[in-house]
Amino acid sequence: MTFPRLPKAASSIQKGTPLKLLLGAEAIECLAHNISLAHKEFDGPSFKKEALEGLEPLGLLERGQRLASLLRHHLPGRYSEAIGVLLASLTPPLTRTEGNGLEVLFYIPHISFVAQYGLDPEGNGGQDPFEVSMSAQYQLTKRFSAEFSIRPFLIHEQARTLSKLTEWTADPDPHVRRLCSEGTRPRLPWAARIPAFIENPKPVLPLLEALKDDPSPYVRRSVANHLGDIAKDNAELAFEVCDRWLAGASNELRGLIRHALRYPAKKGDRVALRLRSAAKAQ
Repeated sequence: MTFPRLPKAASSIQKGTPLKLLLGAEAIECLAHNISLAHKEFDGPSFKKEALEGLEPLGLLERGQRLASLLRHHLPGRYSEAIGVLLASLTPPLTRTEGNGLEVLFYIPHISFVAQYGLDPEGNGGQDPFEVSMSAQYQLTKRFSAEFSIRPFLIHEQARTLSKLTEWTADPDPHVRRLCSEGTRPRLPWAARIPAFIENPKPVLPLLEALKDDPSPYVRRSVANHLGDIAKDNAELAFEVCDRWLAGASNELRGLIRHALRYPAKKGDRVALRLRSAAKAQ
């Protein structure tokens, strides 16, 4: 029996090997194979031919966006049906939070598809595609991460997206919980910034509150990095949060606080230095 598969990839970034090669011919072959299993009408040979044309000069994220654009033309015209095909083509969810290697970057076209088309009712028969898109990201983040695709939703549908993420902070899957923190970071690397959260990060603080004592180091590290982002633009607010969290903090939470305040501490900020000193493990 044939199953969906991932392309072979290194366990970590290799010096001298461009990341863009992760979305090369083998990944395109796997993409066509997986989708063909889920959608018998998918024209795999035509898709592969078009996907390889003009691919070479494109970077990793550009390749993902281009492949998403091609999929839009090769999958069912209604967005919800196209998403159904993509979800049916997925490999099993990740079972660990570390050591998953670079093969998961195979799913960049999938999250790009949601980011590019997941808010447009016209492409979904006039029906609001928000819930379909959020359900898709819930599944995708268990295989890679939906931290990039969630950002257009936070920019254009902030209240609805934050409401959904609030629910997900209690999800049993650490990949889903991490998305709630990582996807809302105002200055997420490689991703578009979220100007509203750079100006005022208070709307996301309840998510961080819910996750600050998460049992997974993977999730807590994301909370620390998010708080570190806040400290770059709203230092007083970040210091206030850290000071409040210190009361009765576990050693794990103290480590989170120290990690979050690395940037202002390196700049010699006295408050950051004081809080980091107070957050030493007990």
